[in-house]
Amino acid sequence: MKYVVFLAVALGTVLLFLLSRASSNTAAFSQNYTLLLVLNLGVAVSLMGLIGYQLWVLWKKLKARVFGTKLTLRMLWMFALMALLPGTLVYGVSVQFLSKSIESWFDVRVDNALEGGLSLGQSVLDNLLQDLVKKGEVMALALAENPSSDHLTQLNRLREQVGVQEATLFSGRGKMLATASSEHSSFLPELLTAAVQRQVRQQQPYTEIETVPGKGLYLHVVVPVNVLTLSEDMRILQLMQPVPERLSKDAETVQAVYRDYQELSFSRQGLKRIYGMTLTLTLLLALLSAIALAFVLSEKLSAPLGLLAESTRAIAKGDFTQINPVQSRDELGALTLSFNRMTRQLADASAAVEKKQQQLEGAKIYLESILAHLSSGVLTFDEKFHLRAANPRAGEILGSDLSALRGLPLPAWGSREIALQPLAHAVAEQFELSTDKEWRKQIEFSSPTENRMLLVRGTHLPGTVDNGYVVVFDDITHLLQAQRDAAWGEVARRLAHEIKNPLTPIQLSAERLEHKLADKLSAPDAEVLTRSTQTIVNQVAALKSMVDAFAEYARSPQLNLQALDLNQLVREVLALYESSGARIEVALAGDLPLINGDATLLRQVMHNLLRNAEDALSGAPQPEIAVRTEKDGNRVRFTIADNGSGFPEQLMGRLFEPYVTTKSKGTGLGLAIVKKIVEEHHGMIQAQNIEPHGARVSIQFPCSGEAV
Repeated sequence: MKYVVFLAVALGTVLLFLLSRASSNTAAFSQNYTLLLVLNLGVAVSLMGLIGYQLWVLWKKLKARVFGTKLTLRMLWMFALMALLPGTLVYGVSVQFLSKSIESWFDVRVDNALEGGLSLGQSVLDNLLQDLVKKGEVMALALAENPSSDHLTQLNRLREQVGVQEATLFSGRGKMLATASSEHSSFLPELLTAAVQRQVRQQQPYTEIETVPGKGLYLHVVVPVNVLTLSEDMRILQLMQPVPERLSKDAETVQAVYRDYQELSFSRQGLKRIYGMTLTLTLLLALLSAIALAFVLSEKLSAPLGLLAESTRAIAKGDFTQINPVQSRDELGALTLSFNRMTRQLADASAAVEKKQQQLEGAKIYLESILAHLSSGVLTFDEKFHLRAANPRAGEILGSDLSALRGLPLPAWGSREIALQPLAHAVAEQFELSTDKEWRKQIEFSSPTENRMLLVRGTHLPGTVDNGYVVVFDDITHLLQAQRDAAWGEVARRLAHEIKNPLTPIQLSAERLEHKLADKLSAPDAEVLTRSTQTIVNQVAALKSMVDAFAEYARSPQLNLQALDLNQLVREVLALYESSGARIEVALAGDLPLINGDATLLRQVMHNLLRNAEDALSGAPQPEIAVRTEKDGNRVRFTIADNGSGFPEQLMGRLFEPYVTTKSKGTGLGLAIVKKIVEEHHGMIQAQNIEPHGARVSIQFPCSGEAV
């Protein structure tokens, strides 16, 4: 754009110079003024179009809030005013001065003087012309008195007598008969025109002042020569006499000046318009050039500022690669250089921060990886006990989505998760009691499916690290259960050992007493003895049965593992319950994988669960038992469900412990033995109640990897 502006300004300057030269030169004006005026108007229109386009671009930038546009607009106003105010003043003064100057050219005295000089010269020339006419008439009379044959000889003599430079005699029809001249290298005389011949034939002399190229002004006189004889036609005498050189030059000068003066006088208004138009066009081109140059200069000045603003926005977005070129050595160049230096420093600082951030992120990922693979749950709180972070294991142990509790204060957990209220209350209480000391406590946690025992530890973080709290807890339910199972197994072994030994002697002694004394006692005493002996034997048998159950619970079974089809095993067991009082619904998966198990022990598990289901359906109006097998990922699930009374809620967390039973008769070791067998097969067992009534027991076994 700047090259277009400079080209237009240069072209306008040249055209204005040529226009001013043409305005002061009449010949150039008449020949080239119109073309120059059209060209200047074309340049002006081009500049106006260029400025209009620039204004339209500036308006769009203002609407788009482009940085630097307001500075460009302000500088444009300043340049426009700087060009307009002095230009308008000079224009007004110039127009007034030019108008008065042109009017001063046309003074009445100058006009009269020029007219007087022109009249004086004309009078002198007229006198010379009249004198030449008289000489011609004298020569014509002399020629007329002599015969025609003497005219040729007398013509030169008469020319010399009257003092004429050139004399030419023509016939009445314009045929040149003779010529005489004082100059040897005289040019050929001009022939008479028809108009001149007619005028002379009417006995009227012809007079004219002519300009001969290369010779100057000449007096031209043509008079008739009336011969005396009637037989001959009249003749015509032409005289040519040069005007004196001094008089000729003065006359020509006065005439040229007067002619120019008359032309200027006639074109007075035209001159005013011409010069006024030239001045107006000059002002317009100057103003338009100033505005166009203002656009170029303002954009040149605001361009570095725009680059700095763009670089600032890039830096705000984190891009430190914007380095602006230094295009000058002024203050803008120094500012750009300082900005580039600052950008490089920020880039170095950002790289250092990013490196530290990456290190922190790596440490954070490392810590999160460790926390994610911990078997313990970890919770962190700020100084106001708002949850800040929790590892995945914590949510698994508590059975809740702890991400929804992030930022929530510890006392408000109960409003979001009812099951978490006792734990939150216990943790808050322990922190309040322990102040800055580390504390440890076992807390019973009741989830929707089971009761768990948590070993919770908490401490206050140092102020140098973070003024907050950390809580670590483990699910020790299985550990406690294993401890109880081990204790019960030891108790069972000792009871079986201590009780089983005296049972047989007691039974034999009771039977021997009956055998020895039955015949020696009276009938009533013998009946009492028999009844007492039978009671002792029955109770001993009951004790033996209980001791056998204890022994079975305490004894670690010897597994005979082999690949089993669980569906086939279920069918074999269910064949024994065809006469059951409850309706048994069977749903066995067709694509069930094989499992590794002991068929005898697994049959015992199924028998135990089916008997428990039948016992739970006692008194039910429509007893039903559902047996189902299905594939669950890489495990096989076996489920038995009934629509009986279900498990008591208070025993849900202790169903698989010894001596926990809802039956009036029984040892309470059935589910404990089932759980032990399942665990020996690396499986999992889960019991739950069914709404509105009933219970479900699910067992999962790992697949053996072989298809059925």
